[in-house]
Amino acid sequence: MQAAPPVRATAIPSFTTAIRAVESLLMSSGQRTARRNAWTSVLEDRRRAKDRVEAQRVLEAVTAARP
Repeated sequence: MQAAPPVRATAIPSFTTAIRAVESLLMSSGQRTARRNAWTSVLEDRRRAKDRVEAQRVLEAVTAARP
């Protein structure tokens, strides 16, 4: 007598599970983009602050040089 071949059962995800998986994929990409945008904004703010400090130094130097 031969043994029956093993049965492989694969659970089919429900519609809700599938939607959640797709949402998770989309949201993770969106979060990456949001973080990248936030970091770019921080770097730009730092650059502007550095430019303001430099402009202030130039103005003070020009003002101090006047008689």
